[in-house]
Parts: sequence; C-alpha cells; structure tokens
Amino acid sequence: MKKYFILLILSYFVLQTVQAQIKKPLTHNEYDGWQSISTRGVSNNGKYLFYNVEPQEGDGTLYLKSTSDTGFQKIIDRGYAASFINNQFIVGKIKPRYKDSRAAKIKKKRADEMPKDSLFIFDITSENIKKIAKLKSLKTPENDNGWMAYLLDTSTYKIEKPKIKKDTAAFLAKMADSIIKKSIDSIKGKIPEEKLIKIATEAAKKIYKNQMDELWVENEPVNSDSKSPSNNYDLIIQNLKTNNKKTFQLVTDYYFDKNGNSLLIKQTKHPKDSTTQNQILVYHLNDNIIDTIKRNFNDAKNFISSEDGKQWAFLAEVDSSAKALQKFYNLYYYNKGLDSAKLIASKNSKEIIKGNSINDLSKMQFSQDGSKLFFGVSAIRPPKDTTLVDFETAKLDVWHYQDDYIQPQQLKNISRELSKSNLFVYHTPLQKIVPLTNSLDEIETILVNEGNANWVLGYSNKGNRISTNWEGRSKLSAFVIDVNTGIKNLVQKDIYTFYQASPNGKYILWYQPEQKAYFTYDIASKNTRNISSAILHPIYDTESDVPDYPGSIGIAGWTMNDASIFIETTKDIWEVPLNNPALAKNITNQNKNNIQNAFQFIKTDSEQRFFKDSDELIFTAQNKFNKEWSVYTYQMADKKLTHCTTEPLSINSITKAKNASLFILQKADIKSNELYIGNELSQLSKITNIAVQQQGYNWLTTELVRWKMFDGKMSEGILYKPENFDPSKKYPIIFYFYEKNSDGIYSYKAPAPSASTVNIPYFVSNGYLVFDPNIYYKTGNPGESAYNSVVSAAQFLSKKSWVDAKNMAIQGQSWGGYQVAYLVTRTDMFKAAGSGAPVSNMTSAYGGIRWGTGMVREFQYEKQQSRIGATLWERPDLYLKNSPLFHLPKVKTPLLIMHNDQDGAVPWYQGIELFTGLRRLGKPAWMLQYNDEDHNLKERKNRKDLSIRLAQFFDYFLKDVPPAEWIKRGVPAIDKGSTWGLEIKP
Repeated sequence: MKKYFILLILSYFVLQTVQAQIKKPLTHNEYDGWQSISTRGVSNNGKYLFYNVEPQEGDGTLYLKSTSDTGFQKIIDRGYAASFINNQFIVGKIKPRYKDSRAAKIKKKRADEMPKDSLFIFDITSENIKKIAKLKSLKTPENDNGWMAYLLDTSTYKIEKPKIKKDTAAFLAKMADSIIKKSIDSIKGKIPEEKLIKIATEAAKKIYKNQMDELWVENEPVNSDSKSPSNNYDLIIQNLKTNNKKTFQLVTDYYFDKNGNSLLIKQTKHPKDSTTQNQILVYHLNDNIIDTIKRNFNDAKNFISSEDGKQWAFLAEVDSSAKALQKFYNLYYYNKGLDSAKLIASKNSKEIIKGNSINDLSKMQFSQDGSKLFFGVSAIRPPKDTTLVDFETAKLDVWHYQDDYIQPQQLKNISRELSKSNLFVYHTPLQKIVPLTNSLDEIETILVNEGNANWVLGYSNKGNRISTNWEGRSKLSAFVIDVNTGIKNLVQKDIYTFYQASPNGKYILWYQPEQKAYFTYDIASKNTRNISSAILHPIYDTESDVPDYPGSIGIAGWTMNDASIFIETTKDIWEVPLNNPALAKNITNQNKNNIQNAFQFIKTDSEQRFFKDSDELIFTAQNKFNKEWSVYTYQMADKKLTHCTTEPLSINSITKAKNASLFILQKADIKSNELYIGNELSQLSKITNIAVQQQGYNWLTTELVRWKMFDGKMSEGILYKPENFDPSKKYPIIFYFYEKNSDGIYSYKAPAPSASTVNIPYFVSNGYLVFDPNIYYKTGNPGESAYNSVVSAAQFLSKKSWVDAKNMAIQGQSWGGYQVAYLVTRTDMFKAAGSGAPVSNMTSAYGGIRWGTGMVREFQYEKQQSRIGATLWERPDLYLKNSPLFHLPKVKTPLLIMHNDQDGAVPWYQGIELFTGLRRLGKPAWMLQYNDEDHNLKERKNRKDLSIRLAQFFDYFLKDVPPAEWIKRGVPAIDKGSTWGLEIKP
C-alpha cells in the first residue's frame, strides 16, 4: 500500500511537470495585449534612458532608467512622447486610460469632451514626479538648453464629485425623470440652486447606470476672470535648470527656435473684451525680455526662425473681413532689437509681378547663417463665384489627352499644386528682395541648400510628365540659380534621376541609371564629371529584375568641405576624392575573402551634415549567404575600420548619446526583439525581456532552406516551424510569398490581427508549417516565374516526411495575391488558396488607375513589378498569358479572395472579375469585401475579423475542421450587422 501511494505521488508530480512543459497555442485573443518596444531615447551625457513598451491595444508603459547597474528605475503608466532636459529631467505626456477613451467614444462625446493628456516632469536627482492635467501640447527646443513650454486647456471647469445624502436619495431618484424631461431654465427659481445641481447629478447617475466616476459637473470656472472665453489656453514656459517660469494666457500657438534662445507666442484677442487684440510676442529666454512684434491682424501663420533665434519671419493677413473670399498674406520680418516686425513683402511689392501674391501654403526657410530668407510667390487665384446655385451647377471632371497629369492625379495633388510657388529670397543684411524663378513651367521645384551657399538647386520635369504614366518616373532637368542675381545655369537636361547638393555647396550630385554611374557638377567651373568609374564593385542593384534601369545602392555621406564622398556598393563602401575620383579607395574592404557582406552607414546624429576628422562612423553589414549581421566602426582620423560584433541576429535602430560613448540598439530574431545598451558596440547588455510574454505559448523557429528550381537555379526561403516540432508527425503547410524575403530570417514576428496576409506566429503555433520562398523573375513571364519558384519549393518540401503533401495551401496579398491567382490556374497541388487584392486581368488593369495616387497603372506593367516589359499593343499575348482570368476553367483549388472597395493600389474590380469568373464556372470561391477599406486593412476591428476568417478557411480545408457558417452559406445582405457567419455549427 505504501509503495502504491509513493507511485501515485510520483505519477502526480510527473503529470504536473509534463503539463507545465506543454505550451498552449496562440489564439486571436492574444493580439490586443501583445507588447512591443516602440520609442526610446538616451540623455546627452549617456547616463539615463527611456523606452516605451506598448500593447497593440490598451495602456502602455514608459520606463525611465539609469544606464548604470545601480541607478534608478521609474515606471510611468501610459507615459509617452518623452524627452530629456538638462540631463536631469525627463518630461513627457500621459495618455488617458484606454478604457476611459473607449467609453467616451461609445458615448459619442465631442472632441473637446474627450479625456485629455496630462504632463509629467520627472526629476532624476530627487526621483520626484509632478503631473499636470489637461495638457493640450508640449514642446522643447530641438537642442536642449533647459527650457520647455506647454499649453494647458483652462477652458473646462473644475470637477467635483457630488455628495448625496442618504435622506435625500429617494427624493432625488423620484425627481430624476422629471428633470430629464424639463430644461434647466424651466425649473430655475422653483428649486434652490444647490439642490438643482444635486438633482441633475442624480438624474445623470441614473442615466449612466451608477458610473459616478464618469460624472462631470460644471461648478465654477478655473479662471476667475468673468470675461474668460469658452476656449482658453494658458502657456507655461519653464526653465527646469533654473526653475524660472512665466505664464501667458489666450495662447493659440508657440514655437521655439532650434537652440531654444527664443520663443514666439501667438495670442488671440479676448472674445468678450473689444479692447484686446491678436498679437505675436517673442520671448528672449536668456534675457527675460518680451517683445510684442505684431498686433492687430486677422490671421498669422508659417512662423520660422533663424538657428540662433534672433530672427523670425511669418505671414499675416490684416485687411480682409472674416467672410472674405480672398485673403492676401504679407511677409513680416523681425530681428532682435527691432521695435516690431516689419513688412518686407506683399502683393504690392515692386519685386512681385502684378497679379501675384505671397503663397501662404508654400514653405519658408532661413539659410543656416540667417543671411537669406526664402519665400514663395504665386499667381492670385480667382475667388469662388458665390452667385452660382449649387443644385443648378454641373459637377464633372474634364479629361484632356494633352493634360500633363490625368484628372484623378490632379485631384490627388491639389494641395501640392496650390503650394507650388516661384521662389524669392530676402537678403536680410542688405534688406533686398531677389526673384529667383518667374515661371513654374520652367522650374517648378527648388531645393534650398542646407548651408549658406549663394545658389539654390531648381529642377523641372516639363515636357516629360505625360510619359510618367508608363515610365513610372519622369526625366528631370536641373538648374543652378544664383541667389544674388537670379541668373540660372543648366546643370543637366532630361535625366531619370534626382539631384542633390553637397553640404558645403560646391557640387550637384546625381546618379544616372542608364550609365550606372554617379556624376557631379562643379559649381565654380561648371564642369560635369563621372566620379564612380574607379569603383570596382557595382554601385547599382545587381538583383533588380524589373524591366528598367537598376537603381543605385546609396550615398553614405560627404566629408568636410565637400572633399570626398562615401559611396555604398553591393559589397563595400568606397571613399571618392572629388578633386581626383581616380583615387577612389575601398574603406571597408571586407570582401577580399568573398564574404558577401553589404555595408550600410548608420546615422546616429540627425544634425550631422558631413563627416569630420574627429567622427567615429558606424556601419552595419549583412552576410548575404548566412544572413548574419555585423557592426563595424570607422575612425575618420586614422581611416581605421574596427569589427565590433557578428551575430545570427538582426541589429537595428542604433542610437548614440550626443556627448558620450553610450549606445542603445535592438537585436532581434524570431524569438525576441530586445533593447541592448553599452559603452562599446562590442560589449552590450540586454535591458528588456519582452519575450517573457510568449513563454507560455507554442512559439516558432526559423530555418533557411535552399533548393533547386525547375530552371536549374538555386533559390532560398524561410521555413517557420512550431517550437514543439516533431519530425515523426505530418504538418499541413502554407506557402506565403511576395518577392524575396529570405534576408529577413532574423526578424521578429508578433502575433497580430492581419491587415491582409496570414499571421505566421498564429498559424505556426496552431500546428502549421509556413514557408516563404524567394521568387526570381524573368521579363514577360511573371506568372511562370512564380510557378518556377513556388511550385518547385512545394515539390521539394512535399518529399519531407514531416510535410503533409495532401494538405498544402498558398496565400499572398497584392503582388502576392496576383501570383496566387495565377498559380491556381497552373497546378492543383494546393488544397486551398488565399488571394488578397489580386490583379486578375492585366488587359483591363493596364489602363486602370491607382486611386491612391491617381496614376495610370501602365508603368506597373511596362517598367516595374508586373514585369511584362512591353505595351498592351506590342505584346497582347503576354498580357493574356499572365492574366489568371483567361485561364479560370483550369482552376480546381478553392479560392478565398479579399478585395476592398476603397483599394488605392489595385482597382477592386480586379477582384470582382476574378470572383465572378469563378462563380460563372461553378468553381468554389469566396470574396471578402471590407466596406470603406483600403488595399491593406486599416481598421483593427476588420483586421481581427480577417484573422478569424483566414484561420477558419485554412482549418476547414487543411485540418478538416467543420466549416464556419460564412464558408457554408455566406452572409446574406439582409442579415448584415446582425450576424457575421463566424459561428461553427455541427
């Protein structure tokens, strides 16, 4: 008996251990709470950091920590948008509770009634935190100098939770219904005011079902001023270093200069005090001086400052009435020491041609040294004709064959077109205006140099706009414009490229795809030169397989004084001296042993315009064979490259403290995506453990698989297997694909509701294999290219003992959706297929519209992803051959289509053609059309719904799970909204 009892106890503990080791599969309920790291930051001195951990839906957490092992840690629930001040303070916002915001949305509260953010100020030294409610906005200077400013909503009322005596509760309950039926005014005087508040409160209590914490009773204004406006905002400006503080009322907007030396404040007049005026102030923070620089205007906007904060410019409208159909803005300029801002340009200025005015929609900009102020001028548009009667006026779009852009594209680009302007410059020391362009047809875009160059770069695609419809891009002509005289010099004409200026203003640079080379234009000599001919590695994308010129790899940066440029290649990075490009040198030179590393420069300083001799550069590199990632540093002073680390992980989002050697970055693979910190990139410590959330679930692993395609060439892809993979079992498998994804094998994939594709963690956790094969294309045969890659992979894996070859499926979205639709016309080896937003008929899609941009889709087929490489009239056979619609009689695979009625990329009639064709032929097909949704689902509620349906669809066909009602009999329109067909009935 004793022996039996001992065995029983042992059996119990063994059973408990086995159960503890069994991990549960993911469900759709896990999505909302699944956490990830979002923003992060480090103090300038490298001693402190913060990072956010956010669920997909709900309340996130802000972590504030010391970078030393013995320092502090502070957690702020719902904190976000944090920043450091003076290496001692962390300021940021606190969101309202998710449940409160959700409840307010359910009750359809107005925007001004919604729960508000709060401000927090955390003192690292004392570890004290201060919280301030009703925050409207928070700003700090780009370069920290101790100052912050925040706007508080003081237009609401003090909130007091009502107190109800027990002896009056019954009376108040009886009165509640009558109070609801009557207006407050109708019972004033009959009941004392203090009781009136209590009665109304109890009525609200009944309505809101005893949710007393949500009751807001207006009692008395925060501001005791009897003239307090209905919308009132107080601006508090505070120096956390000195604790200096100043408050301004009636503020509508405010702006720091880059370095925080001054703050511009826009105040509105008091709506109940006719003696007040709109006004603009400049607060000189270091001097504690306030200048009123403009009064008595109707509207002001486009505030900008010089970097030192001594100069400000803005547009103001002063003459028209509130109901005027045309408003003309004047340009005002202020320099520290002036009594007020002075008018420097208006539509009446002699430099501005009659019929033109300053464009309030165009960007204004100071040069780096503040000596030049650039602004835009454009033709005055006629006012709207108010005599027209709306119901008697035709509404139409007129399409003309000579239009540069077709009507849908014009309509999409209205705001951009309205902002187009001729560029003018105001020379601040000379107080002189110079027009730089006078014709938007000649030069329609201007790039102002980041430095202090005496020229600007202009370019135009005039004469090449119509061809953009089939080329996918337009040829550009570039000009150098002298800012002192307005004289223009042609740099290059009609090139498929984008031009950029060197940081110090000595050169114009561009990549010319036809020649696969970089060129520079010397501003001083006006000479053009090929600067990349001595580089021994390809500077272009050698893997590009679209029928167009390949693009460049990229530019890492420039050295000081425009002496040289760092050019990225398919392998290494080369430094090219611009005075002698023949002396180009490979500075990374790590491919001598045929290691297929691809180097990229990582910019850790947003203000870095060029590389200085004292700089330490950071490069990452991925080995293209084993996909491992490496990090290197490069010392500009001694031209030394140092290897820091190589790991089977992706390494990204590298941030460096501004004034210290402290790094923060993320390392990821399929199992984790965590933050690391360290003083050296070769010695980093993990500071987060987000992956703990998945410990109780059957997670997934990855494996790089290579196989030979039907054409004899090797390919590769990622195989996702469950953590509890058992090679003695057979697993159903889904092939998901787009183009080439194998480089992303060291990427973390979170379980999340699907925007369009199978969520890999969910399916793998629930007993599927998922394989993502690379696809290699041949011009004119995109469909057969997919067949060559995907079906060969399926045949290869079907021979594995652990693959259930009778239960294989395919799924893809957009271009992947097209390939799925094509493949089911070529093979019946897949038991089910899912096709999202597919092109089914290339002949009708060719001349269709990408509604998101308004562009014609012709370029897609002739030059880009669809890879036909010819017009519809040149090779109609290729369009027919590659269109699934014309081969639907061959389909034997059940197909689930998702195509939405507001798709901005692929016209949704393509999905309709596919569905109705299959329906006409009696083929099993379903189509999900999410109302008012785009190419990929945006609404989370719809994403959750799609995730459930994808799981139900593939479970039914690949696992013999009973079908959901929508699969069996659909969802009739008459039942829409009352049932969704998701239930599974025996």
